[in-house]
Amino acid sequence: MPVSMQALADDLATESAQLRALLAPLTEDDWRRDTPAEGWTIADQVSHLAHFDDVAVRSATDPDAFRADLERITAEGGIDPDTVAASYRDLSGAALLSWFDDARGRLVEVFRALDPALRVPWFGPALSAASSLTARIMETWAHGQDVADALGVTREPSPRLRHVAHIGVGARAFSFAAHGRPAPAEPVRVELAAPGGGTWTWGPDDAADRVTGPAQDFCLAVTQRRHRDDVGLVVTGPAATAWMEIAQAFAGAPGTGRARGAHR
Repeated sequence: MPVSMQALADDLATESAQLRALLAPLTEDDWRRDTPAEGWTIADQVSHLAHFDDVAVRSATDPDAFRADLERITAEGGIDPDTVAASYRDLSGAALLSWFDDARGRLVEVFRALDPALRVPWFGPALSAASSLTARIMETWAHGQDVADALGVTREPSPRLRHVAHIGVGARAFSFAAHGRPAPAEPVRVELAAPGGGTWTWGPDDAADRVTGPAQDFCLAVTQRRHRDDVGLVVTGPAATAWMEIAQAFAGAPGTGRARGAHR
């Protein structure tokens, strides 16, 4: 079945609306609450999303300008999310929410109209437009989890987690490369219990190495929002074990993850 940019855009809009519902009632003090990401407040989580929404739109609409920016950033030592976050800390909560609304609205509008196979430049290899939009869903869910944790809110899992899980599985080789290690040659079977029933699967069904459990737990692990020992995954085999120890669904340098026991 061909990828539908309409369906991806709709899922991103819904995920965005759920995050916005958490943000809209916040006081200015609430915006400055610490999140589980060390050194980052709720405001930092939202500025990160808005900033990279703008960057994603530039990569699709003006790829030459994006490449020029990337060349400059690379020459300066590469992208540093902490530096990006610090550059927006003078913005009020109301200004951040307005920026997020505008940036996310432009992103959804622009990408909805793109050919899903269009290649767009990014930090690292170019992505298809469909993969780029799927990555924004993953980022929104993951940073939204940090916001929810800061506010003490429990979110219900949704079928949109399939996008997050799909990126997590696809990023297996990247997870090893980020640590300067070759990925094991052995295939890994991933079987996840989907929200509302059913099973999502990746990999050969006869693979000896396996990861099984709830889809939400897998997504929390591969986005490094929970330590792998604090989720209900069953990991079997050395290749699967090595992967889940370093799994990350996001681009960039290896993440620091979460401490064991922090969210039991």
